[in-house]
Amino acid sequence: MIPQDDLTHWLRLIKAEYHEIPGLQLTKPQVQRLWGLDEVTCEALLDVLQNDKFLRRTPQNVYVRADLER
Repeated sequence: MIPQDDLTHWLRLIKAEYHEIPGLQLTKPQVQRLWGLDEVTCEALLDVLQNDKFLRRTPQNVYVRADLER
């Protein structure tokens, strides 16, 4: 389990990047590499971001902002 402080830190960081670059499209491996995350942490963060409707996963398994046009 990710400590709450770490979870909050990573969520803010990832959201900030997606806000700064609205067209950002990353696969799960790219998210892991970009932020140096292990697989379990990355999966947990992406799950939270999807459940919060901040990100959505496309049919091509790319994570994009959920509030932008499809």
